[in-house]
Amino acid sequence: MGLPDAAPRRPVFIDDSFLSFTNAMAFSPTDTLPLTPNAKVLMMVQSATSLLTIALVASRAVNILA
Repeated sequence: MGLPDAAPRRPVFIDDSFLSFTNAMAFSPTDTLPLTPNAKVLMMVQSATSLLTIALVASRAVNILA
């Protein structure tokens, strides 16, 4: 309460896009929430990379079976 920098700010586009992205990807953080926009973008990139890796491994496994 005594720190004006710690006061919540109004949500901006990156806040809304981070929330929708993590909910859609299901790789959302459960116990942590990044505070800065740069951290949110980096976590979105990390989540997209992990989904792409899983998709590539799964497609390779399906290709080996055929």
